[in-house]
Amino acid sequence: MKLAVVGGGSTYTPELIDGFARLRDTLPVSELVLIDPAAERLELIGGLARRIFARQGHPGKITTTSDLDAGVAGADAVLLQLRIGGQAARLQDETWPLECGCVGQETTGAGGLAKALRTVPVVLDIAERVRRSAPDAWIIDFTNPVGIVTRALLAAGHKAVGLCNVAIGLQRKFAALLDVTPAEIHLDHVGLNHLTWETGVRLGGPDGTDVLPGLLAEHGEAIAADLRLPRPVLDRLGVVPSYYLRYFYAHDEVVRELGSKPSRAAEVAAMEKELLALYGDPALDEKPALLAKRGGAFYSEAAVDLAAALLGDGGPSVQVVNTLNNGTLPFLADDAVVEVQARVDRSGAVPLAVPRLDPLYAGLVAHVSAYEDLALDAALRGGRERVSKALLAHPLIGQYDLAEGLTDRLLAHNKEHLPWA
Repeated sequence: MKLAVVGGGSTYTPELIDGFARLRDTLPVSELVLIDPAAERLELIGGLARRIFARQGHPGKITTTSDLDAGVAGADAVLLQLRIGGQAARLQDETWPLECGCVGQETTGAGGLAKALRTVPVVLDIAERVRRSAPDAWIIDFTNPVGIVTRALLAAGHKAVGLCNVAIGLQRKFAALLDVTPAEIHLDHVGLNHLTWETGVRLGGPDGTDVLPGLLAEHGEAIAADLRLPRPVLDRLGVVPSYYLRYFYAHDEVVRELGSKPSRAAEVAAMEKELLALYGDPALDEKPALLAKRGGAFYSEAAVDLAAALLGDGGPSVQVVNTLNNGTLPFLADDAVVEVQARVDRSGAVPLAVPRLDPLYAGLVAHVSAYEDLALDAALRGGRERVSKALLAHPLIGQYDLAEGLTDRLLAHNKEHLPWA
């Protein structure tokens, strides 16, 4: 089995390599190709990847290349983990929206739109090249904003599934609180990428007992602290929102916080510098502890499980993925991309049935999905007016003066990545 990782020079990659090495019985990779234009970083990470495989006795071959077409040729699956513009672009995404009193974040709000505009055309070009060099390959997208990027891929007819680590992180957290194995936890996970709620936590599978009320009663303070939301908010909701919901439920508070401390992008940039220095140590043959602070926890396990289901012969597996709505949430268009539990096998992902979503959540999902329609249109066709409409439609913006000011800033900060700007 051949896998290719586009963006293999990412500091995330050793997390992925560790998962491939530990879970080789689940996903028997014979060849792994790391692809990245950043040759120096790729050399460091490729060396560490080989040492991790060697330490854990993995027989697979790891190669590195900056040649995308050669790297993906004959691949069974291609994983995308790109950051167009690097941490410098992320820093901009997190700062200029604050000038308008709006949240600065790389996957939602105006910063998220900027990232989508930079990313979608590049990903679609990569996908077309994958289609030529490996027409049967599955594309697994971990590139943010995952929902919009996956929607672009599916709309263009690619074999693609989107992946996020929020659900698997919560599954692991709840399993630890309940003192059970993660495999015993099934989440009633529903919404859009980075806009989800756990409306149930079931022991033993989709038809198991819902233990969420007891979980909130006994561990509500700890869960609320992790989400950085007041405990009474969780009690009132009766569900567990993704930590990204804090940008919606406490927007003004978050804006004040972001304006009073260094950005997350600055923290990550400093961390990446330290990680790359560690990766260059020829004695290092495991992922360093610092990597856990970089983000992407359990990404490797989610990626291995998804790839194994798409490529293996073990029958369907139930996993949280980003895929076409197709009636799952009846108030959304069929071609919207939702993040829900789905049955995954070699033919792709089919969402499980979802109970009627409470209007408190359905309204926000519908609102953000409409924004994503406009965001994808702007990413595909460009134009200042399309950008402004997408921003006006976003529930964190929604005022014409803010939309106009943010549009000006977005275009000014992204000219090198947007040929039409």
